[in-house]
Order: sequence, then structure tokens, then C-alpha cells
Amino acid sequence: MMALRRFNRGLIYVVLTLAALLYLLPIYVVVVTSLKTNATISLQHMWNFPLHPSFASLAAAWSQLAPNFGNSFYLAIPATLFSSILGALNGYVLSKWRFKGSNIIFFLILFGLFIPYQSVLIPLLRIMDTIGLYNSIPGLILVHTIYGIPITTLIFRNFYASIPDEMLEAAKIDGTGYWGIFRYMVLPLSVSGFVVAGIWQFTQVWNNFLFAVTLTNPPNQPVTVALVNIAGSQTIQWNVQMASALLASLPTLLVYIILGKYFVRGLLAGSVKG
Repeated sequence: MMALRRFNRGLIYVVLTLAALLYLLPIYVVVVTSLKTNATISLQHMWNFPLHPSFASLAAAWSQLAPNFGNSFYLAIPATLFSSILGALNGYVLSKWRFKGSNIIFFLILFGLFIPYQSVLIPLLRIMDTIGLYNSIPGLILVHTIYGIPITTLIFRNFYASIPDEMLEAAKIDGTGYWGIFRYMVLPLSVSGFVVAGIWQFTQVWNNFLFAVTLTNPPNQPVTVALVNIAGSQTIQWNVQMASALLASLPTLLVYIILGKYFVRGLLAGSVKG
């Protein structure tokens, strides 16, 4: 029996290792291609690691993407913070301060998750132009903050559902008000929820292309639009394109590497009501 369990566990590890290697193959191709010169790139040798790695393509890609990297950070960080804070407030109200019609309001907020970006582009463009935020990073921050509220509300509502109601009742008896309970009791317990919402939102905002290409023009475009512009040049430089894709993906990759374990813990924290 013990031998069978060990065999099954070993088989699972083998399958997971093969799946991980298969998933990492495209990343390997991106890395090795970005380290080659354009003259040495071919389909026959696409898997070969370069004998003499060159960082010229990375330097060329950075020179073209550097201004847009600043735009993306200027966009992603405030949009992530604002949508997470608003989602925390919504989740707090909808999970701990139930009122008549709260479930309907929650359903209407979640309905925003299912509205395709393409269906709102034209009215969104006209609204942003009317209020003077078209072709600006603050305009994109506003759009991503609003579009992020449904998912952050869902995350925090599920997370706060795991907080015992008795804690809030005790605070009410002690005379703590609505904002006091949120600030001194709920907010300190929300670190895992903010990590989950922050990672999710930062990734979504950083990788978004449709809103960026529709609502901004150079030089206010994020890095995703600049990446497509590099790929759309007449002369195809595969090494520069791969290097650009690698550089553009590094911020989200680092976020997941650094905060990945907290992301999983945060997801599990709201899965069981204690």
C-alpha cells in the first residue's frame, strides 16, 4: 500500500514537471531569441542557446519602451490602489452591514464583470472627451478604477465574510462607529485581501491594450501599445521584439514571484467562513 502511494505521488510529480516544462517552452524561446543577433535567428536553430549572447536587442528594446514604462507605472499603481480601496469599502458594507436591497446592489456591481470592453468603447470615448480626460493617463486611471470595482468588491466581500460577526458586535457595544470598526478592526485584517486584489488588478491594468490604444495617443500610451508598435514595424527584428516582450512582462512576473505565496493565502483566507 505504501509503495503504491509513493508510485502515485511520483507519477503526479512527473506529470506536473512535464506540464511546467511545456508551459515554460515559449518563455525559453523568448529569452534565447532576445539574446541572439538578428542574423543568427532561424527556425532551424530557434531552440539553440546562443554561443555568444548579445544584449544589444535588450538595449534597443529598452530605448524604445522606456518612456512608456513610466506611463504604465503611473497608470497601474494608482488604478490598483483606488479600485482596491473602493472594493474594500464595498465588500465591508455588503458583507457586514446588510440592508434591504444589498443583494441586488451586489448583483448589479458584479454585472460589470460581464460587460465586454468593446461594447462601451464609443460612449466611453465620448464621455472622456467631454470631461477633458481623453488622451491622458488620469483618464485611463479613472476607467480602470471603475472597471476594477466589480472584481475587487467580489474579492473583499468573500474575504470579509470569513471575519466573525461577533467581533463587529463587540466593537459596536464598545461604542465604535462604522468607520472606526473598518479602520481599527477590519482594515488591519485585510492585508491578504489587498494582496489578492492588488496582484489581480495590477496585472489586468498593466496588460490591458484595448483601453490604452483607444483612449490615448503618443506620448501618453502605456507599454502595451508601444510593444505592439514595435511588432508592427516593416522590418521584422525578432530579437528586438522578443526582448521587448520580455521587458514588458517583467513587472507582472516580479509581482507574482515576490507575492505569489501571499496571493494563494489570500485566496484561501476567504474560502471558509470561520
